Amino acid sequence: MSIFFFHICVNKSITQTLVNISGFYYIFEINHRQTASAIPHKQMNGIRYMWKEERFQKIRILIQTYGRVTTTRAAEDLDVSKETIRRDFSEMEQRGELKKIRGGAIGLVPEHEPPIALRNNEQRKEKRAIAKAVASRMKSGLTLFVDAGSTTSILAEELAKVNGITVITNSLFIAQRLSDEKCRITNSITTILLGGILHDSLPATFGEKTIAEIYRHHADITLVSPVGLDARYGATSFDPAEAEIARAMIDNSTLSYILADSTKLGRTSRFGFCPSENIDALFTDKKARGSMELLKIRDRIEDVVLA
Repeated sequence: MSIFFFHICVNKSITQTLVNISGFYYIFEINHRQTASAIPHKQMNGIRYMWKEERFQKIRILIQTYGRVTTTRAAEDLDVSKETIRRDFSEMEQRGELKKIRGGAIGLVPEHEPPIALRNNEQRKEKRAIAKAVASRMKSGLTLFVDAGSTTSILAEELAKVNGITVITNSLFIAQRLSDEKCRITNSITTILLGGILHDSLPATFGEKTIAEIYRHHADITLVSPVGLDARYGATSFDPAEAEIARAMIDNSTLSYILADSTKLGRTSRFGFCPSENIDALFTDKKARGSMELLKIRDRIEDVVLA
């Protein structure tokens, strides 16, 4: 077993040591005022990513339970330094998951999501226009991640007309729509349905198995529809499982396209999954033209399509 050490001085009270143990990298963070704690490195085999997400999940639970959490409380509960927690708070704020305050963080005011049966009948004209605009950009050879929802279900009907694409989805409806004989044989569409646990209120798969399967693939474009899109907090979802799916899809694709009708602009929900700066294109409807919400979003997203 080979072990290599690299020392990094963060500040007067914090030292980080990068350790290579038989090809796996770790950072041991030493707070000279407290005890040492181990945190994983962001690169090298993806170890830090998983551990950092575990910290994020614990922070989410604290905020969901108490409405707010202090830096000191989070550092003690997670057994890491306050500097680590402050960095986590900053990144989670950029994701739109919380709001930093003096000495800690608070949760965002949630925007509840109506049941899928109701959403399927809302803004249908606008969603159809958005779907047509998105489909017009798709071309043969592209691999797409598509999440589950009322807007993406309408999108599937438009994608069915595009030749030679591959669609990877957790939506049972989308998978079924794109796997009929015309799509498979005439239009040469390949559809991959992600495995996982069936959602209790949405015909789609979720959970650790679904996330793991997403990480087995890489897509050219991710197409997702959030509960809300805010200039500061980015794309957010009401359901944590849906947010995790969208985040994983975006992390494993080259481009991320957000589909959000005008009623979703300026809204925030409970769980952020994509900061505005990481969105490559926004597709919304013409009713958003001239709105203050869209003007703010245009400062963060260059490619905005009004369908």
